[in-house]
Amino acid sequence: MDYELDDVDREILHALQEDARSLSSGEIAERTDASSSTVRKRIQRLESEEVIKGYSADIDYQQSGHPLRMLLFCTAPIPERGELIEDVLEISGVVSVQELVTGEENLLVTVVGENDGDITPVAQELLDMGVTVADEVLVRSHETTPFGGFSSSEE
Repeated sequence: MDYELDDVDREILHALQEDARSLSSGEIAERTDASSSTVRKRIQRLESEEVIKGYSADIDYQQSGHPLRMLLFCTAPIPERGELIEDVLEISGVVSVQELVTGEENLLVTVVGENDGDITPVAQELLDMGVTVADEVLVRSHETTPFGGFSSSEE
């Protein structure tokens, strides 16, 4: 990134984390003491610099008929680890892959499904790619919150 985030950028990021779908640039401008056009330009710059990588829906997989969420702690060959991420994301049921830099396990794969039959084949597909599943953890719930480091005010 060619520039440092300032307070306006951080407030925009915090607001978008809270509710990117419903907040208008005018509403965000009120929070930042900037104009709507400034907010729109800042958002465009944050997108072009890939600080904002995209927008997505926060899905409750359980409510959508996919009650199982499994974390698979995996070990991939280090030279290939980064290249494998896109392939792992293509596996049916995989919703995220995180590259880990400490410990023996170096990929964390999140899988969702209706039943064990949806989850089990993922491990075989990973094995076929040369990735070993070292541990599996069934998740009961998953909640998120906006990163507070972007907000200059206590809410």
